[in-house]
Amino acid sequence: MNRLRHGVLFFLLLTAPFSAVAEEGAAQRPEVWTARNSVEFSLAHSPDSRVALQRMHAAAAAVDQARVGYYPNVDLSARYGQTNNPMYSFGNILNQGTFNNAIDFNDPGRTDDLNLQAGITYRLYNGGRDEAGVAAAEAGLARSKMDREVVHSQLAFQVVRSFQSMVQAEEMLEARRAAKTAIHASLAVAQARYDAGDLLKADMLNLEVEELRASENLIIAQHRLELSRKIFLNLLGLQEGEVLINPEVGCDQQLPPDRSYANRPELLSLSHAEEAAMARVQAARGGNMPTVDGFASYQYDKGFVEEGNGDSWMAGVQLNYRLFEGYKTSADVAGAMAELSAVRAQRQKIELGMDLEVKQADLNYRQALQRLQVTEKMVEQAAESARLSRTRFKEGVILASDLIDVEMRHTDARVSYSVAKANIKVAMADLRRAMGLPQFETVTDVEVKK
Repeated sequence: MNRLRHGVLFFLLLTAPFSAVAEEGAAQRPEVWTARNSVEFSLAHSPDSRVALQRMHAAAAAVDQARVGYYPNVDLSARYGQTNNPMYSFGNILNQGTFNNAIDFNDPGRTDDLNLQAGITYRLYNGGRDEAGVAAAEAGLARSKMDREVVHSQLAFQVVRSFQSMVQAEEMLEARRAAKTAIHASLAVAQARYDAGDLLKADMLNLEVEELRASENLIIAQHRLELSRKIFLNLLGLQEGEVLINPEVGCDQQLPPDRSYANRPELLSLSHAEEAAMARVQAARGGNMPTVDGFASYQYDKGFVEEGNGDSWMAGVQLNYRLFEGYKTSADVAGAMAELSAVRAQRQKIELGMDLEVKQADLNYRQALQRLQVTEKMVEQAAESARLSRTRFKEGVILASDLIDVEMRHTDARVSYSVAKANIKVAMADLRRAMGLPQFETVTDVEVKK
């Protein structure tokens, strides 16, 4: 029983930190989502963001690996053995300080040796390859940081677009619900007129069909809203949960007058890639240079057969120069130069594409502004037309088909206005992404805890 109790206690202590982390993650989840806190949450919890963070950690580890050449190698070794080999036995006798003139060089006999040795080596010069390797690794780390910024930029834009999709879906649902309510009210008026003999059966049937169509559109709108919520949660790294949104708060995005792509993280990433490629060219050229190593060692020998002991040391400098290696260095240099040229060509291509993206995003934003103004007037006119048509239908002045057409135009106008409002937010978000700006000025790069 005591063992079981101790096992349960150990399990609780082991799982407590994970429970605390889960509770902390749950506490960070806001009750009402806005565009701003949605972006902040996604940068901290999205799987894409976490993957980019781990890649940045791997790049940082690569920098540490590249710096290994800056440090010496220190080795310790211990060995014990016995032999009757004349050469090794005579060496043991000399190392242990037990030589005398009576020893037969051809048969010194059996000896043993306990050898303790410490050594240090340090590369003094290798043609600048260590420095170039560190420079390439540091450029790789800087590039991984920019690549993480690329992921965050794309993720933030997708979150804003998904958020606006939910806003649009909710407004469309409300428009479909209002359309059904209006048709239902008109159908009640039509029923009263039909009972009074003031309406044809065909008009009555047309309104009933239109009510069924409104019900179908309402169901589609409900499903679209549920799907948009699921997509939103997926972007945030969540599986389930209630989604309550407030589109009026946390959506204060602004645009600078200058339409430039100079801050795009993709461009900065390629700049660091070019630095790394240049460093690799320098490292490859270092293969034509010699290497210089310094070394030192100390050893202690102890014998138990001859009862002797002794110590010795050695230190020096070694120079190596490879005269011919099958053109390996020239091939390495050619490969590194080709990689550098490819990076520079890729940078030029990316700059052309970014310039086009900015111009397209700017055109889309201006078009969205114009559409918003037009659809806003459409809604006002369609709402007034629908109000007048319902009154005239109640008075028997217009046919049911005319009323149906007016109601459909009113609903379509509301849907178009909802789409236009969402489109202008998405267009602004896309333009900020194309210009390399964060979606919200106060949103910073959230560091995810390991």
